[in-house]
Amino acid sequence: MGKIEETQEILHALGLPPAQQNDLSALTFLALANLGEKDPWPNAEPVRRRIHDILIFAKEAYAREYAENTRETVRRQVIHQFEQARIANRNPDNPSLATNSPRTHYALTDQIVGLIRGYGEKTWDGRLKRILGNRKTLWEVYRKERKSRMVPVRLPSGKKLHLSPGKHNELQAAVIEQFAPRFAPGSMPVYVGDTARKTLHVNEKLLRSLNITVTEHDKLPDLVLYDKNRNRLFLIEAVTSHGPVSPKRQYELDHMLKDCPADLIYVSAFADFREFKRHVVNIAWETEVWLSEIPDHLIHFNGDKFLG
Repeated sequence: MGKIEETQEILHALGLPPAQQNDLSALTFLALANLGEKDPWPNAEPVRRRIHDILIFAKEAYAREYAENTRETVRRQVIHQFEQARIANRNPDNPSLATNSPRTHYALTDQIVGLIRGYGEKTWDGRLKRILGNRKTLWEVYRKERKSRMVPVRLPSGKKLHLSPGKHNELQAAVIEQFAPRFAPGSMPVYVGDTARKTLHVNEKLLRSLNITVTEHDKLPDLVLYDKNRNRLFLIEAVTSHGPVSPKRQYELDHMLKDCPADLIYVSAFADFREFKRHVVNIAWETEVWLSEIPDHLIHFNGDKFLG
C-alpha cells in the first residue's frame, strides 16, 4: 500500500468515522506527521501546521492540489474530528490564540506520534489496543449521540424500535402509540417505514397471508396495521413533507392490494390542524384523517368504515 492507503488504515484503526477516512483526511494526517511518500513511519514528528500549510504540503509532497477555499472543508470535516478524537491539538504552542487567528495551527498529540512510529511492527496491535482501551473512539461517540436522538417506539408485541430523528418519525411513533390503541386495538404492525431505513419493520409472514406482494416498484404507506378480529388493514400516511392519501395514491394502493381479503382503511395522519389544512384539498374521499394533537377523534371524509 502507498502512504495514503496506510494512513487510511490507521484512521480506521483509530475509530474515525468513515467520512474521516478519505484522501483529504489522510493527507491532513500525513502533513501533521511530516511524512512524504518515501518516508518511513518511524520518522513521524509532531510538526505544527496551519490549514494553509497542510494544503501546501499535500501539493508539494503528494502532488494533490486543493483550492484555497478547501480550507474550510479541512477545518470542519477533518481537523475538528481529529481534535474530538484526541488525535490532534489546536495551538499547542499557544492555547490562548483566538480561534479565528491567522496563526492558528494544529499538531498530532505525542501519544499518536508515538503510536504511528511503530506502524507495521509486531508491537503495533498491542500499542493500539492500549490506547483505545482508555477511550471511546469517535465513531462510538457519534453513534451513541445519534442513538440518543432516535425516536423510541414500542410495538404492541413489546418489541422496541428506534426511528431516526425528525418530525415525520415522531408522528409515526404517535400513530403506533396513540392512534392504534384507540382506533385499531389489538392490531399488529405489518410494516413500519423509517426516513433512514424504509423497511425498519416488516412482517413478511403476515404480508403473505394477506396476499400482499411488494415489488421494487411498489411503495407501501408509512405504516400498515392489521386488525385480525375485524379483518381490517389500516394504510396510514404520516404527513409532514410528503402528501396525504390522495385520490391518486388511493387508486394505486387499491390496485396494489386488489387480492388482499381485508377491508382497506386509509388514514392520513397529521401532527396538528395547521398541517392538516395545508393538505385538505388533496385528501381522497372515503378515507380518514387523524391529528395527534387531538388523538381521541377522527375526521371522516364521507367514510363509513367506522360508522357502518
